[in-house]
Amino acid sequence: MRTVYRISIFVAQCITLGLAAAFIATIISPSLVGRLRQAVSPATAQPPALVTQSAPERAAPMPNENERENETITVSYSSAVARAAPSVVNIYANKVVTQQQYLVPSNPAFQRMFPAIAYGAPTKRPTQSLGSGVIVSADGYVVTNNHVIQGAEEIAVVLYDGRVVNARVIGGDAETDLAVLQIDAPNLPSITIADKDPLNVGDVVLAIGNPFGIGRTVTMGIVSALGRQLNKSVYEDFIQTDANINRGNSGGALVNAYGELVGINSDVLTPGGQNVGISFAIPVATAKSVLEQIVAHGKVIRGWIGAEYADVNSLQNSGLTHGVVIIGIYENGPAAKAGLLGGDILTTLDGDPIANQLELRNKEAAMTPGTTVKLGGTRNGKDFSLSVTLAERPQRQNNS
Repeated sequence: MRTVYRISIFVAQCITLGLAAAFIATIISPSLVGRLRQAVSPATAQPPALVTQSAPERAAPMPNENERENETITVSYSSAVARAAPSVVNIYANKVVTQQQYLVPSNPAFQRMFPAIAYGAPTKRPTQSLGSGVIVSADGYVVTNNHVIQGAEEIAVVLYDGRVVNARVIGGDAETDLAVLQIDAPNLPSITIADKDPLNVGDVVLAIGNPFGIGRTVTMGIVSALGRQLNKSVYEDFIQTDANINRGNSGGALVNAYGELVGINSDVLTPGGQNVGISFAIPVATAKSVLEQIVAHGKVIRGWIGAEYADVNSLQNSGLTHGVVIIGIYENGPAAKAGLLGGDILTTLDGDPIANQLELRNKEAAMTPGTTVKLGGTRNGKDFSLSVTLAERPQRQNNS
């Protein structure tokens, strides 16, 4: 009896040790247990459980070589840069700045009472303006910002291949801050102008220029907005982008993902003197129009009604959804001669609705001086219409 008891105790201990060993093996290497189970009893082994995954969470297969060639997602813009960059030049405009010294009272109270007094002869010192430009034709026409070359006595252009050539000013337009230069050199690479497909908010754009004089640089962003106005000039229709633009980028190219010119980099938003990454470019359609007129006439010739306007929605309770209100009449100008008055609301031009002041300015500017147009609107609540013969808009003076 005692022998049976001892055998029972021994068997129980072996079973306990075996279960403990199996438990430890399961924790350390679960796959080992599965392989042992299949080796001992392959006929009764159960297949592993299937792990299901919903379609949105399943990883997409890697495309093969042919599929990669047909992908529509652009992963590099090197080809666009290769097309456009040779047409972008660096501009160094040498200027002479005149400085005058003034006596200013140290006491703030006296400063309010007595203006600063100029003394001594004005001094002149040389300075250099840094910017960029875009070669737009094989015969050497370069478009840049007017403020880059304004007042320059000598302009040097550095080409993509390192050549340095002098440029002459064909003309400038302060209203749009555009200027046209011409250089004389062989084998000039001209940029392709994007004039087929419209630019849309969300389109990828690349800014190419020479920021801070460190050399040709490319930054990338998207079109953030269209038709922006900064109220620095009359004719503003800026492309807003988050492609980084800095000092020296002015006048450089804003291109699309195909390397086609869509704008001329022009300005940045700097609240508190800081660049916050909001940049502005002049649309290529505006640059093209200014280029053609400056090449043909040496300046931009615009039609002019001779009045200042504001959008009609600036009036309270006007009840109108479109049109402009006249806020000023130039003496002896076309509007004054035609009998327009301050406070008149203009709603049509030659029978077509006037949406806002920007549209009206662009339409009148596109007309040849001497053209007679018919304006319609309301005066003191009553409808009226009259004819105005456009004059040439006076040239805006550059601020030196």
